[in-house]
Amino acid sequence: MNFLKNVLAAILGFFIATGILFVVFLFVISALASTFGDDGKIIVKENSVLVLDFKEPIKDYSKEVYFEDFDYKDKDFNGLSSILKAIEIAKTDDKIKGIHIKSSGNIGGLAMASELRQALADFKSSGKFIYAHNDFITQTDYYLQSVADSVFLSPMGELSFRGLSSEILFFKEMQEKSGVNMEVIRHGKYKSAVEPFLENTMSEANRLQMTELLNSLWNVMATDIAQNRNISIENLNNIAHNLEARTAELALKNKLIDGIIYSDEFEQILCRATNTQNISDLDFITINKYAESVVNKARLNRPKNKIAVIYAEGEIIYGKGNPEVIGNETIVESLREASEDESVKAIVLRINSPGGSALASELIHREIELAKKRKKVYVSMGNYAASGGYYIACNADKIFAQSGTVTGSIGVFGVLPNVHRLANDWGINAEQVQTHNHSLEYSIFEKPTETFIKTTTESVEMVYNTFLERVANGRNMTKEQVNEIAQGRVWSGIQAQQNGLVDAIGNLQDALQFAASDNNIESFEVKNYPLFKMNFEEILTRFGVRVKTKTLKEELGDESPFERYQQIKSISQQKGIQARLPYNISMN
Repeated sequence: MNFLKNVLAAILGFFIATGILFVVFLFVISALASTFGDDGKIIVKENSVLVLDFKEPIKDYSKEVYFEDFDYKDKDFNGLSSILKAIEIAKTDDKIKGIHIKSSGNIGGLAMASELRQALADFKSSGKFIYAHNDFITQTDYYLQSVADSVFLSPMGELSFRGLSSEILFFKEMQEKSGVNMEVIRHGKYKSAVEPFLENTMSEANRLQMTELLNSLWNVMATDIAQNRNISIENLNNIAHNLEARTAELALKNKLIDGIIYSDEFEQILCRATNTQNISDLDFITINKYAESVVNKARLNRPKNKIAVIYAEGEIIYGKGNPEVIGNETIVESLREASEDESVKAIVLRINSPGGSALASELIHREIELAKKRKKVYVSMGNYAASGGYYIACNADKIFAQSGTVTGSIGVFGVLPNVHRLANDWGINAEQVQTHNHSLEYSIFEKPTETFIKTTTESVEMVYNTFLERVANGRNMTKEQVNEIAQGRVWSGIQAQQNGLVDAIGNLQDALQFAASDNNIESFEVKNYPLFKMNFEEILTRFGVRVKTKTLKEELGDESPFERYQQIKSISQQKGIQARLPYNISMN
């Protein structure tokens, strides 16, 4: 009887597993099919209004994923590159009458918002309208929307305009009370990533760099807003100081917005702007759908020459990367493919990274050196290109940063948890057996040995000195000159240019145009890298991760709690000596 039960259970399990796989297979196929619709085309109708409603956070890269088991390639059109291209095409598209910007809070950093602003300013030169209407406007959203012809707010709406700030938590006293310590080894007086574990208050060096960085970033925002809204920077600072934009009435009084209206009244403004009678006569198409339509069409007439854009976005890890993190294996493979492709005449490395693994950064740096033997390599910096992110940028033939880019942070550190005191308090005793003097390099249950501290310090010093050498060679400076502006110090794009860490202030398009001119290319097609390859097993894994992420977002909320969870998870996965920006900067 038990034998029959086991057989029946095995058969039932087989059919259940097969059924689940079949359902997942149908889900994948339907998802792929829905990407293209019935005939693979998205129709842009007459009297269309382009809607900039960034419901999902914008990434730099409109990533391409190749599903190996299905021999299918999918492209995400939520990347900045696709959005900018779509706005450029919409400028001369007779079907697009104008743009409606909605507030989202998902624009990302200042550099990304600046690139979008420049694209919208160019769109305005066509004579087409750009209007913004919102119930709530974040600070970064307002920075973007201030380029519009008119900005409207709902009667009960709010506008956040209060300046920039930074809050850092310190854990020294908590470690003393809990018995859990973080063993820290660092180099550079500004390497504030580990300062919270060593002090109870912010050091003057850290306060200085944070103040100067925030002021530099704010000046970028205020200068652009002042120009578009015809308000002096002094008045903008007073508005921020006194919170004189917190209500719709105050925002209108201080000329930050142009009107207080409901959504139905805004619809009438759109009708008048397009000479239509009813809102139903207009067709609203999101920027992602429009990008999917026009970018695919733009590929039909391809120039012979290509410029490769290799996107390095996220933390730098050792190993294989994915759309969220930079893996040295993935970037090295992309650099190698681009440098060996005869149709590719130049390479632009687009970096949007706070850094990460020092070893992975060094391996990418080496591959850039090899690629430069075949063709020129340029760098375009996004929101971040700091620490390890700068490590992989410093040897480029020319470096472009944006005014609001956060870069520098040339320094390294190592952090290890230690529970020796806590274990003693709880009566936990760890005993070790080893074949040699240092077989057990480090135990969280024991105090670090002098040998361990000495050898780890030597490793940190070695990585830091190598970092200095790489920057000195790449930027034609001496190690002493680099050290003066290094030691973990963080700079804005403007400050970095003044210190010789970057060559020019410009966005990705500026870098591409320079690369074309520098290589005597009249017309070119952009070839994006990397192409992320996934098999069926990886699809299932990532599907599970996305479900888990969605659940956590719903439970924790999209803002700070979920961001803190992601930061803690990232820190727990870091291995080896890190060359990383000491904090995350979010603009809201």
